[in-house]
Amino acid sequence: MTLEIPAKIRLGLLFGGQSAEREVSAASAQAVAAAASPAAYDILPVRIERDGTWVWLAKWSPGDPWEEAIGVPTELMLEPGGKAALRSRAGSEGITALVDVIFPVLHGPNGEDGSVQGLLQMLGVAFVGTGVLGSAIGMDKDVMKRLLREAGLPTARCMVLCRGDTRTDLYERAQGVLGLPMFVKPANTGSSVGISKVRDRNDFDGALLHAFAYDDKVVLEQFVDGREVECGVIGTSSPRVSMPGEIVTTHDFYSYEAKYHDASATSLLIPATMSQDAQERVRTLALKTYRTLYCEGMARVDFFVDADERIWINEVNTIPGFTRYSMFPLLWAYSGMSLAELVDYLVADALVRQRQRAALRRSR
Repeated sequence: MTLEIPAKIRLGLLFGGQSAEREVSAASAQAVAAAASPAAYDILPVRIERDGTWVWLAKWSPGDPWEEAIGVPTELMLEPGGKAALRSRAGSEGITALVDVIFPVLHGPNGEDGSVQGLLQMLGVAFVGTGVLGSAIGMDKDVMKRLLREAGLPTARCMVLCRGDTRTDLYERAQGVLGLPMFVKPANTGSSVGISKVRDRNDFDGALLHAFAYDDKVVLEQFVDGREVECGVIGTSSPRVSMPGEIVTTHDFYSYEAKYHDASATSLLIPATMSQDAQERVRTLALKTYRTLYCEGMARVDFFVDADERIWINEVNTIPGFTRYSMFPLLWAYSGMSLAELVDYLVADALVRQRQRAALRRSR
């Protein structure tokens, strides 16, 4: 299907949020806003505060400090005729601006997990990225891995622990199933938030406490001794797959600090340093993962590739980072699509999907 951009689009840009990835979300939103052509878009930036309040930043520009920008509390509403609108609560009547497409640049819980997508779908507004089901699956590492295993796709062994579960002999059981070292992760975070690498018994209890600080469900995962490779996928009816890229870091693993606070410690190699056969197998697995997990619009699929070029799927990110250090836009730049063109593609895909949803029958 040919994707076409209307004359000018009112693009609602959601960022901030209530998760631990709030800072990354803002940097991604600034990059998207800077890349979007002023001739094609009117940007309506909305910062979601930690208490859940939506604040419309009418005078914010991409170079401004995002936390200090002053705005007015607002809400997303359904206007007569099926139009979605931002309505501020300023003055006696407030101010209303119609919205054509919402671009949620929200990483982590209450943004990437299907919650915002459900709200947008109920209001009938077009939005960039994966829908409710795929977002929820992609966010939950436990459910994601179950579906990957059911589809026969390669992923590391894991165990799942919920808050309140009995932990008698847990370390010994985990060591027997997963070996050492192992990773302990919150099931529902991104950007490596809350993740610890456990080498021995002394690391274990602290890693659990750290992970449970972010989520009520924790995944204990087998360590795969391999390189970290990532691949971008975009589109819905006929998805496109980027060339894979590789992450090289001097940190013990690709942690939050390595991603966003120690740029000198990490290098992104595009394309990944592997054989052409392995590159094609990664791309094939990326597309299979995307479809298996019901992704739409966009996702970044992450892998481990060992010395023998065996491949394991690590996870999927349905709202990948768009910062200048983020792999997703860099992969597409290498694959021939600038960030401005990527924004155009994603917005057009959102409009096509919304038209298709609106055409579905609602009654017998």
